[in-house]
Amino acid sequence: MNPAADAPADAPVPPVSVLADTVLKRLVAAYAPAADPVRAEGAAAYMKHVAPFLGIPTPERRALSRTVLAGTRRPDERDCTAIALRCWLLPEREYHYFAVDYLRRHAGRCTSGFLPVLHHLVTTVPWWDTVDLLAAHVAGPLVAADPALAREMDRWIDDPSLWAARTALLHQLRYQEATDADRLFGYCLRRADHPDFFIRKAIGWALREYAKTDPAAVRDFVDGARPRLSPLSVREALKNL
Repeated sequence: MNPAADAPADAPVPPVSVLADTVLKRLVAAYAPAADPVRAEGAAAYMKHVAPFLGIPTPERRALSRTVLAGTRRPDERDCTAIALRCWLLPEREYHYFAVDYLRRHAGRCTSGFLPVLHHLVTTVPWWDTVDLLAAHVAGPLVAADPALAREMDRWIDDPSLWAARTALLHQLRYQEATDADRLFGYCLRRADHPDFFIRKAIGWALREYAKTDPAAVRDFVDGARPRLSPLSVREALKNL
């Protein structure tokens, strides 16, 4: 399986942003000298060589990120777009992680207009390490803030990219009582026959998370849908029930 195979042919162009200019200059200056080739090889292997790595451990990377962002102003949506897209243009995965962390922190600064950018991020150099955080911490808040965007998730669940579909499945992970259970269960059924591990796992994960809020509803759904769900999805959904 080639994780980059889902990448779209036409990438959005990063908008002009003085803040992005500052952040990217500082970011490369901070991260590049901290590279560890030995760690980088191990990290790349663990992530199935989806991208090259610098080899910076997460605690050190986040400490460097705080230095990069020290004294910078709060971004607007244009800045978030520019920073994320420019990070994604850099090959090493740690730059993508920086963008994910930045978007998680500033998801509230973005509107429905950010969704096409998010689609690009989850379908370009896609793997679970970035997609899952973007689903729960960026797509989720965007849809919660603008419920009309749920219709976009209805399109993503049928997207040719399994990573967009996984994002749709996982975007309600943190909703708890606000979860649209009918939509969640509908998504699970719509992709129940998908052959890929990452979709089947996402179905089980989304159900397991909602089971913390309404275990009876999840148990009833799984009992009724068991003939259609994969054994992996069933096992994951019922793990804590």
